[in-house]
Amino acid sequence: MATEETKVSDRGMVTIPASLRRRLDIEPGDKLRWNADDEGNLSVEVVKQRYGAFDDFEPVSMGGSGSETHDLAGHEEDPAFFENN
Repeated sequence: MATEETKVSDRGMVTIPASLRRRLDIEPGDKLRWNADDEGNLSVEVVKQRYGAFDDFEPVSMGGSGSETHDLAGHEEDPAFFENN
């Protein structure tokens, strides 16, 4: 186990050394879970965040030929409305 050292900034931020990021496969979007015991020992766990919020969901057909657009509520939008407004 190699020891790495970083400095805490005045805003409380630290940089994870590149060698650790590579070794632990830490990528942007991953989270770090910090744990401290009563003796002041600190441990950090990497929580992988490799998927979008909706990746576990299957796409749902809105019906039609697939060329229609829908608003957030699923209602079909009228393209003429946008051309005239």
